[in-house]
Amino acid sequence: MKGAAGAAASLGLAQLLAACGLPGTRDTGWTAGTDWNAWWRDQQKNGQFNFASWPLYIDTEGGKHPSIEKFSKETGIDVTYSPVIQDNASFFSQISPVLQNGQSIGYDLIVMSNGWQLTQLMQNKWLTPLDHSRMPNFQKYAGTVATNLAYDKHLTYCAVWQAGVTAIAYDEKQVDGPVDSIEILFDPKYKGKIGMLSDPDELGTAGLLALGINPQTSTYADWQKAADLLTKQRDDGLVRQYYDNSYIKALEDGDLAVTQAYSGDVFQAQNSGYPHLKFVIPKQGAVIWRDNMVIPYHAENPVDAIEWINFAYKPETAALIADWVNYICPVPAAKPIIADELDDPTVANSPLVFPSEEDLSRLKEYPVTETIKTHEQWVGLFDPIIQS
Repeated sequence: MKGAAGAAASLGLAQLLAACGLPGTRDTGWTAGTDWNAWWRDQQKNGQFNFASWPLYIDTEGGKHPSIEKFSKETGIDVTYSPVIQDNASFFSQISPVLQNGQSIGYDLIVMSNGWQLTQLMQNKWLTPLDHSRMPNFQKYAGTVATNLAYDKHLTYCAVWQAGVTAIAYDEKQVDGPVDSIEILFDPKYKGKIGMLSDPDELGTAGLLALGINPQTSTYADWQKAADLLTKQRDDGLVRQYYDNSYIKALEDGDLAVTQAYSGDVFQAQNSGYPHLKFVIPKQGAVIWRDNMVIPYHAENPVDAIEWINFAYKPETAALIADWVNYICPVPAAKPIIADELDDPTVANSPLVFPSEEDLSRLKEYPVTETIKTHEQWVGLFDPIIQS
């Protein structure tokens, strides 16, 4: 899902804010000092909620969603599931003017990737803090993928839906020997057969990792060095193209020998007739991204929405979802259920769906661009490389 944001994420900030009709985002959300324990006590279950997510991002069978069907049967809550989010930037541009005006956006639960838009939603108090006492399954079953969040350290707003890794995929028919370094993306041997992603976040972090810099603690001076390296890579003709999600087809077709890639895409390709495509976390590390369930402020059915969050963290539910979407599951206890009850050991045993703690320890976080200024600086360095 992270890849779907590529084109829109490369919009200039001025374009993004113009699209939402705002000169900039402002703190117009809930009031500091709100007693959230009392607030949640006053909320009522209404028997319905509206859920906005991404296309092809929940278990589906015969046009229905088994996990949602089970939820409705067990809780009596009707769910209107809408796969309307194509990317974070355009969805943010739709909902931010409504939230700015103190109104409901019509959805009680939305799925947003960690990044500038999610940070703005949190900083502007446009999200409702979660009542963790209503989420016992999260407390019991959430893995470190869901509990170690650099962008929401106290888990105030976010419950991870799924996660993924951006690292390297390669075609073993075209690449000599196993790959263990990100330096392959800069190897002249593969000139014109290297794919890079058209998302400034992904492109910039690749440059930082290649320089041995931890993206999470990087500075503007580090960003400039990464931009210089990536500009040289482009000017030397190494890059075939800066891709959105279409990179995976180019890899399958043999147009690329090596590329930046998302873990879920490669897993699905491997199981769709392309076993020669490999995914590797290089020795310099890779970055992990997370898509998060959050409850917008002014949601009309927050109790029903938080019941779904709790239900989604049941291992049986998480297994249904992970077995279908093939991204990193936030509930490790879903693994044996997928292997035994769903009889799908391929998914259960994949390190791309259930990475080891050792693999997770090698993953880095994206830089957190908390302000408009830092976001402009980041995009201003890496977007011109992509656009040119």
